[in-house]
Amino acid sequence: MTSATTPASSPPLPASVRRGYGLGSVATGSFGTVPGLLLLPYLTDRLGVPAAAAGVIVFAPKAWDVVLNPVAGRISDRSTHPDGRRRPFLIRAGLLLAAAFALLFLGPTAPQWLAAGWVAVAYLACATAYSFFQVPYVAMPAEITDDYDERTRLMTWRVAILALAILVSGGASPAIRDALGPEWGYRAVGFFVAGLIALGAWGAWRSTRSAVVRTGVVTSATFGDQLRIIRSDRPFRLLLTTFVLQALATGAMLAGVDYVARWVLGTPLSATLLFVCFVAPALVVTPLWQRFGTARGKKPGYLVASLLLGGGALALVLLRALPEPAVYACVAVVGIGYAGAQMFPLAMLADVASRTAEARTRVGLYTGVWTAGETLGLALGPAVYAAALALGGYESSGAGWVAVQGERTLTAIVLGFSLVPAVLVAASLLALRAFPSPAHPSPGSR
Repeated sequence: MTSATTPASSPPLPASVRRGYGLGSVATGSFGTVPGLLLLPYLTDRLGVPAAAAGVIVFAPKAWDVVLNPVAGRISDRSTHPDGRRRPFLIRAGLLLAAAFALLFLGPTAPQWLAAGWVAVAYLACATAYSFFQVPYVAMPAEITDDYDERTRLMTWRVAILALAILVSGGASPAIRDALGPEWGYRAVGFFVAGLIALGAWGAWRSTRSAVVRTGVVTSATFGDQLRIIRSDRPFRLLLTTFVLQALATGAMLAGVDYVARWVLGTPLSATLLFVCFVAPALVVTPLWQRFGTARGKKPGYLVASLLLGGGALALVLLRALPEPAVYACVAVVGIGYAGAQMFPLAMLADVASRTAEARTRVGLYTGVWTAGETLGLALGPAVYAAALALGGYESSGAGWVAVQGERTLTAIVLGFSLVPAVLVAASLLALRAFPSPAHPSPGSR
């Protein structure tokens, strides 16, 4: 197996590269948010698809990415494109993703089997393109800097822009749908989000062209050998387990926003307000998380962020008894935790994936396995929430008629949004506590 040589330290990245890299989160945040927020309601309440079947449709294309992401990582690891291993994928796959997303809500609404089939095929196309965008994108921090704190700063920009992208796409999409009505609203959302994805992909591709890339040479090890090495990497395995469980929790909460807003809160724009309270705190606290990580380390920061994420979700068990402002406050606590629970693990992933010269030969495969786990978690989240709805006896609506939900169903809507995510976050802490704490470099050593 070949190895790579790397410099002892990296100079600080230009601010333009940090910001430019973060622009890619406009694409990842928009695609990661809007389907989780609106695709399940589109299937159940616009197309009349039963909740259990809708959950399968939402999950299946994402499950494909679990298989495809490591392959995408391997392909980008072995790329010899003159513009670099990763950057060409950003523009090509990003624009394909935008085109596929525009088609997602453009299909027929009847007959039901044809409408559901259109969504399944279009979403599969989206998932495939996203794999070849996301995996190279996540691999880049391990190769454009080898400085411990610089990676945290890089992730600060990424998470801040991610929060803004989630706020814009997730906050505006329900409002666009509601303003234009179900017939044209979902189609408008498709074009709106496609534009955001294209903008983010182009911005990340263009703005990182000046970054100096530090990579290992192409390894001669087989794909299977590389996967076995990664599977035996205990720090990576623990970090991945933590992140996947929290992605599952976040996916369940995202899927529940529209249901909680419509059936429990029932006030105008409540879905948008819930989303704003979830995302807006990240715009303020992300720089504070960076300072905490620089002073105390990334693992302690991740632990504190996880406690806030899970604690805020647990408080929402009382959602139906809480005054509406208290509900939004609890969601804001979840949002504060979510910002740190995105920034720290991504910075820690870059550290793990490039901690030796030999590991640098498979950075793309590390991130392929990582994003496969994240995709699985985010895909299972709506499926788990759909299962909670099915167990609660949720009645799907259709064109021209709206079902009535019983007391048991309302309880399921709340518990799937609160208790289920809280339990998942609590389970993730077991893996995070076992993650080895790296020696934090002192300022004088950098």
